[in-house]
Amino acid sequence: MADIFEFTDDLGPCKTIHIYEPSVGLKAILVVDNVAAGPAIGGLRMAADVSAAECARLARSMTLKNAAAGLPHGGGKSVLFGDPRMPLAQKELLIRAMACALKNTQEYIFGPDMGTNEQCMSWIHDEINRAVGLPRTLGGIPLDEIGATGRGLAFATEEAINFCDFQLKGARMVIQGFGAVGIHAAKTLTEKGAILVAVADSKGAIHNPRGLDLEQLISLKQSGQSVIEHLAECPQAKQISNEELITVESEIWIPAARPDVIREDNVNQLNTRLVAQGANIAVTEAAEKVLHQRGIISLPDFIANAGGVICGALEYQGVSESAALQSIEEKLRSMGEVDKIKDSTSKVGECLIHVTIKDEVPSEQLPATWKLLRNRMADVKPELPEGTIGPMVDDTFGDTSVATIALWSDGFSMAEMHET
Repeated sequence: MADIFEFTDDLGPCKTIHIYEPSVGLKAILVVDNVAAGPAIGGLRMAADVSAAECARLARSMTLKNAAAGLPHGGGKSVLFGDPRMPLAQKELLIRAMACALKNTQEYIFGPDMGTNEQCMSWIHDEINRAVGLPRTLGGIPLDEIGATGRGLAFATEEAINFCDFQLKGARMVIQGFGAVGIHAAKTLTEKGAILVAVADSKGAIHNPRGLDLEQLISLKQSGQSVIEHLAECPQAKQISNEELITVESEIWIPAARPDVIREDNVNQLNTRLVAQGANIAVTEAAEKVLHQRGIISLPDFIANAGGVICGALEYQGVSESAALQSIEEKLRSMGEVDKIKDSTSKVGECLIHVTIKDEVPSEQLPATWKLLRNRMADVKPELPEGTIGPMVDDTFGDTSVATIALWSDGFSMAEMHET
């Protein structure tokens, strides 16, 4: 039997629940990672190949994401074993049964994720009244319909480009995963001048160095077809494999589907300058280190795709849709306002990264916040006097690397380092 504490550390998870109800064929897992900041919010993911390891990693990502956005919530995640395309009545039965099984787990709030949507959240709401991403008819904010995650991803990408040596206008973009996140990110970024040159979904990938017709691609997806059907209307485009997609020359590469798309075995084939992680845990830890060594900026998942959970948390508080959309843009753009202060007496390239402690973070939670920061600052050994100064980046980092680390650290508690 595998070690059930394999995925634990000083931060969590505080609770892991395995759910099994053979009478309806229900197998599911809930991981509540950390509730130091408040009840955990995290999506319900449905797929045949989900696992406890994936659920635990996703839950930790949600802890980091909620902390980065300054939300009064911890992180959690739930996974349901099954094909999300199963008959709707069977899917509803499983999700309702899962909701009932977790009725008394008050520290977890459901949200939509891969394989689930606002209709699924309405079933959970009907059973236990503890879900976000609800339909408008139930007073919710439909996250996929308004593109909360995808639009937030685009805002974060715009800010990350301030640390790159190219402009958004004319930047070539590749999107791996053309669901709600990929579509809304593509729409927002192409409106600002980016050019979509390659895209992939579960059926295949297509590439045209001159650019693809985004509206036609969206129309195909809305009609239930694959992006590869675009080949009939665009003779200049060619079909490529999902493995070849990573080699397409671009300035922006957006993974917006499953975890671990960029790994140690393929990261050196990546031909881009900025990776914006629209999917959770899209890049493995080993691959992150290689990206860093190659000078490719990696915008981490807990920053890049935080728009969805920001919207869900605000919905839970009763905030309006328009106010939630405004808050997504404000929060994600503020994460890019990094204040780098160079000391003339220090070594060349030495840089202080200052971090704001937001008003919403109670003082007793600061140690946990700093610990989150330490754990995700790869290759940095921060010295963090209580609430006064951020980590020192030493002179082994070039300008691009400093920018990457600045983005990572800034994501936890915004910019500047004055306790407010």
